[in-house]
Amino acid sequence: MKDETKLVVAGRSPETNFGIVNAPVYHASTILHSSLKELQQAHKDYTAGKQVVTYGRKGTPTTWSLENAVAEIEGGYRTQVFPSGLAACANAIQAFVKSGDHILVTDSVYAPTRSFCNNVLKRFGVETTYYDPLIGSGISELIRPNTTVVFTESPGSQTFELQDIPAIADVSHKHGCVVMMDNTWASPLFYKPFEHGVDVSIQAGTKYIVGHSDVMIGTVTTTKEHWQTLQAGAHEMGQTAGPDDVYLAQRGLRTLSVRLKQHMENGIKVAEWLKGQSQVHSVLHPALSDHPGHDLWKRDFLGASGLFSFRLNAVSMDAVAAFMDHLELFGMGYSWGGYESLVIYADPSSYRTATTWDNTNPLIRLHIGLEDTDDLIADLKDGFARLDAAK
Repeated sequence: MKDETKLVVAGRSPETNFGIVNAPVYHASTILHSSLKELQQAHKDYTAGKQVVTYGRKGTPTTWSLENAVAEIEGGYRTQVFPSGLAACANAIQAFVKSGDHILVTDSVYAPTRSFCNNVLKRFGVETTYYDPLIGSGISELIRPNTTVVFTESPGSQTFELQDIPAIADVSHKHGCVVMMDNTWASPLFYKPFEHGVDVSIQAGTKYIVGHSDVMIGTVTTTKEHWQTLQAGAHEMGQTAGPDDVYLAQRGLRTLSVRLKQHMENGIKVAEWLKGQSQVHSVLHPALSDHPGHDLWKRDFLGASGLFSFRLNAVSMDAVAAFMDHLELFGMGYSWGGYESLVIYADPSSYRTATTWDNTNPLIRLHIGLEDTDDLIADLKDGFARLDAAK
């Protein structure tokens, strides 16, 4: 079955819901049982890994609709929902570490994940080493006897380095490490993490799964081997997501294919246009042939999303502000993956530790939405005119 079809049918069971197409929204905490025997059997079935309703936080047909669909699209065993993308990243790591452990995290990682490692994990005696995202099989030199997790993100969501995930996974597995990947940029539609050696795949479903900038949710999908550890960690920390958010996420998932393909088409068109502008130093988009990681993208990915960055020629921050402040179609704000276009300024030199980022050429990140690209390009042209006037 093709992915486009899976997105439509996975996780749905109208025959068990009076023919209703989408799973109903179950608002639940207490679940009543007709007898002690039934209650005990439900607990036994849940402990054995079955999807049975025992308590609202532990799963309902609403949450299973999303979780089962995501697991099928990603190619994993099971999926657990979380209340945000950061909650998914943090709890995935936490489930697999203990005091005294050491983990490896890409230097291009999502900044809030870095903060979790530097603050929360550090307080609990877990040491984090950041590594060059381009390290590939050279990561073997950083693995210690107490290294338990290798965390990847490809591409990095500001600087867009492509990681050689199969090479990293191969070395990491030889040392008994669990390989995790933040797969938000490509979504499970355009990157199949488990086919490339990943054990635990994380998504900020807030972004492309939801697709409408109105829900915060995260997902973590694992192999069968690692499912019990992830699920136990999530439930011991009381992690789940609200039923209304889950419903909106599974509704968004059904149109992921048509939306993401348009984001990709629009993004590449705008990126190609930016390459020809005199104010632009370079464009960081993995689908462009001159991107340093383009060959890895062609080898491992099935497509691209609408998120990429470009670097301006050296200008003052006043000129950067002149470019950004009066854009009409690009909202200035964090996150991405919704239907609308967004812009932010970023300075990776302020937090990188394993690599050096020269911010002489200011970095601008764009999320290209579903607007007409001619209109977006016209908006950017006006921005560059303001930038030139402010030099």
